Amino acid sequence: AARAIKATGGLNAWKKTTKLQLDCVVTFYHPDGSFYLTEQRYEVHPWLNSIQISADEPQAKFVWQLSRGQFNVLQGAGQIDAMTVPGRCLAEGILNIITAPVRFLDEPVEFTKQDTAVKIQGQWYYPIERKSRGGVARTSEAVFYQDRDNFFVDLIRLARMDAEAGGRMSVQYVRGYDYEKVDKGIMVPKRIEIFGTDARDRSRERLVKIDCHTIRRIK
Repeated sequence: AARAIKATGGLNAWKKTTKLQLDCVVTFYHPDGSFYLTEQRYEVHPWLNSIQISADEPQAKFVWQLSRGQFNVLQGAGQIDAMTVPGRCLAEGILNIITAPVRFLDEPVEFTKQDTAVKIQGQWYYPIERKSRGGVARTSEAVFYQDRDNFFVDLIRLARMDAEAGGRMSVQYVRGYDYEKVDKGIMVPKRIEIFGTDARDRSRERLVKIDCHTIRRIK
């Protein structure tokens, strides 16, 4: 945890970051090769383990919130047909990849780091498995992958039981790219991609690409 926090700006910089606002262009990829392009705003509270997603869609405006594992629809519909990822999964992926370093400080959660690095797409990572204790079972099972060289946590595997898919395990990989400093403080990814796969990780397909053109720290 200490190395991940230091690599992305240090603990003091994270402590000063109570809220981030990200304005992003989001692309949802469909199985038939088509895609849906939209704009979304994310308000991220690292220390509250919370994110709010809002957008003006053709159907109507929506506002979703994921806070400490609890997903709520604050306005509009709970799901947009053109989006290939459920709202909760989208929120969970974005929140975890942006705030990964401070997620290691969450309670009551246990993290177990493997001593042996694994190679994924040409990069070496140390897998760090998250297991919830007590009443936080609402969160997905997660493996945070910490880069062996720069200590960034820029890849996360999220798995949860999908009731809508007949109780099958839904698995997604979330990846962060192009990290940059926000207001001379913490470092966060400007681009985020979400990939879908099966429980055995036999195949991966890109479901979402998020390009953030404006990132601000809100005091």
